[in-house]
Amino acid sequence: MSTFSLHPAQLLLLLPLALLLLSPPLTTAQQPPAFTCRTRSTCRALVGYISPNTTTIGHIQTMFQIRTLRTLLGVNNLPPNTPPNHTVLGNSTVRIPFPCICNNGTGISNRVPYYTVVQDDGLSHIAASVFSGLVEYNQIATVNNITNVNLIFVGQRLWIPLPCSCDDVDGQQVVHYGHVVASGSNVSQIAADFGTRSETLMRLNNMTDPEQLIAGQVLDVPLRACNSSLRSSSPDSSMLLSNGSYVYTANNCVMCNCDASNNYTLQCRPSGLSAMNWPTCPAMRCDAANMSLGNSTTSSCNRSTCAYVGYNRETVLTDVIDENTCLAPGTDDSNQGPEVLWRGWSLAIVLLCLQVIMFQRFL
Repeated sequence: MSTFSLHPAQLLLLLPLALLLLSPPLTTAQQPPAFTCRTRSTCRALVGYISPNTTTIGHIQTMFQIRTLRTLLGVNNLPPNTPPNHTVLGNSTVRIPFPCICNNGTGISNRVPYYTVVQDDGLSHIAASVFSGLVEYNQIATVNNITNVNLIFVGQRLWIPLPCSCDDVDGQQVVHYGHVVASGSNVSQIAADFGTRSETLMRLNNMTDPEQLIAGQVLDVPLRACNSSLRSSSPDSSMLLSNGSYVYTANNCVMCNCDASNNYTLQCRPSGLSAMNWPTCPAMRCDAANMSLGNSTTSSCNRSTCAYVGYNRETVLTDVIDENTCLAPGTDDSNQGPEVLWRGWSLAIVLLCLQVIMFQRFL
């Protein structure tokens, strides 16, 4: 009777194979940190998709199920006439707009995008490669009720839960942007790149130490939004635009853009396009001021603008907005009337008289 035995060197060669067979490729371990989202139930959010290969802007629109190409062009500040076959180079970052919904203290994309599984796909590959690490494989498994993360099927449609938030930040409305941290980045650099503060980034992302930043982490970055005078009754009243972006609204009849050089005030004008659901685009004027939408007049320290304030059915709503151009940007002139100025001068005179009296007492 013979016995089967292996030389110690052969055992060492077989050890990696044994470990591989004993270890499952994926587990449903701890979930990564999620974006905090408590205040508003829905909003529009952004993520930065890093294309692994050279592709087209039209392909990215289809991949993320963005309704119109103009929406994608607007958030990336690309010319409105950019064609769908516009080339996007590999490793380029494209901002993706999507609807965000808040639930149980966090936010995810509201049932978009969906991805159809192809041959040789795995959840890890879909999360890390197809969607450039914007989501973790176990997050995909959770929202799609997948109990075995190693078992998905060709043709299966998977909801990809992109991270997002609708919360105000430091008392201001912002557009939340999911930024994938590049290797070698640091908190202060990212804050400077996006016009925010390191302390704000750390607080939003539950970080107590900037050294906690990890390459590949999806960071919640608040982008400052332009102020607007949109009426609450208008269907686009919740519209928020970040610096360097534009959007078409009022059934394509109005184009609005956000530019920091305009003191973060929403700028709107007639789009020049045909209406989507109306017979034609209506007249857009501030008749009381004899101005068309987007036009301004300036006199002394006052600038009056015919501004867009929303739409109702087939009517574009406008109003004259006055602005004091003599004040430094960001100065609040709401309380700078004659009474306030007189009180200031009166206090100065009283203090001067008290100083004279005190000086005479010491003579």
